[in-house]
Amino acid sequence: MAHVVIIGASTAGLPAAYELKAALGDSHQVTVISNTPIFHFVPSNPWVAVGWRTREQISFDLQPSLSAKGISFYDCGVKTIHAEDNKLTLGDEAQIEYDYLIIATGPKLAFDEIEGFGPDGFTESICTVGHAENAYVSWQDFIKDPGPIVVGAVQGASCYGPAYEYAMILNRALRKAKLRHRVPITFVTPEPYIGHMGVSGVGDSKSLFESEFRMNDIKWLTQTRVKSVESGKMLVEQLDDQAETIKTHQLPFKYAMMIPAFSGVDCVVNLGKDAVNPRGFLKVDEYQRSPVYPNIFGTGVCIAIPPVEATALPVGVPKTGFMIESMTKAAVENIKASIEGRELQIQASMNAICLADLGHTGAAFIAEPQIPPRNVAWMKKGLWVQWAKTAFEKYFLFKMKKGFPEPKLEIWLLKILGLNKLK
Repeated sequence: MAHVVIIGASTAGLPAAYELKAALGDSHQVTVISNTPIFHFVPSNPWVAVGWRTREQISFDLQPSLSAKGISFYDCGVKTIHAEDNKLTLGDEAQIEYDYLIIATGPKLAFDEIEGFGPDGFTESICTVGHAENAYVSWQDFIKDPGPIVVGAVQGASCYGPAYEYAMILNRALRKAKLRHRVPITFVTPEPYIGHMGVSGVGDSKSLFESEFRMNDIKWLTQTRVKSVESGKMLVEQLDDQAETIKTHQLPFKYAMMIPAFSGVDCVVNLGKDAVNPRGFLKVDEYQRSPVYPNIFGTGVCIAIPPVEATALPVGVPKTGFMIESMTKAAVENIKASIEGRELQIQASMNAICLADLGHTGAAFIAEPQIPPRNVAWMKKGLWVQWAKTAFEKYFLFKMKKGFPEPKLEIWLLKILGLNKLK
């Protein structure tokens, strides 16, 4: 009997657990270790931060769902990965041995890299449901005494979609409250241009977001480094293409939310420089397998993917939901092949689907592959995207709570869009 352990129980780890159990059956053991007892649907966090969703609407307890599938679960996190000994030390100092390990931890949020930055400083975050709830508390205070807003992402960030969404959601919430005329909004990003999103744009995403920002009176600063944050003030530098500072701004704000840079979590970083990149993300080969430890696989935000292109400021590549699902399926199938003594063959497709809520409308992006040049670069805008995202939210939560491994809704959505050949 093989024992497969998964570190992480979010968008990558939980589907990996269900798919592994379905693939391996009861003849092998599957264990999930998380640092939280709940699953929550991360793409809904921008809605939580303005009160359009609650924690209860986007989350559920992991233990009952995993137990129903015969999957062991611990919510104390992992302190150390002893890769040479195929063993883990958990957060409560207990130890677990494994035959195969899937690392799906997600990232560490690097707020400490900028003075005054983050929920413990002077800006809000929507990276976790707890952060989003705190952002909503601050938002309620802001509504009583509005002023300037700064929203966006800092240098080194690799998740830009939520920043664009949140800027547009804030715009919509302010219009509904009849307060938009009192609130200047500035979007700050290290991207070389609006709509780059870490993937050199998708289709005409540059024109789309520039148009939306102009039509909704949102100013923007691109190729911009955040130097420090104080109470009510953000110091930023704009750079030219040679990474030379061309202008410095002191941006006043009453409310600010910036996506941080990501780095690897401690237990992954401590695997050593041969196993991780300089930011602490897990290196994997085309089969999602560590080149250093052949019984360790990785999926999701925690893996290393090089930047799409050289930019004046660090701009990371996002790991979107469809890409994560593809990586997860590859890891599961290759672990099964290894257990059965077969050659590893399955590779992730690295394609991307993004459904973005823009407050008053929505935008859908499909990239095959996510990193250019592409076979498919498709983009559409309309209210139907909001409806599709809401439907996907409800279905994904239902699927994860009940333990369904197959992505039936994703396949259905692709067929509706006429892109069902996207794998």
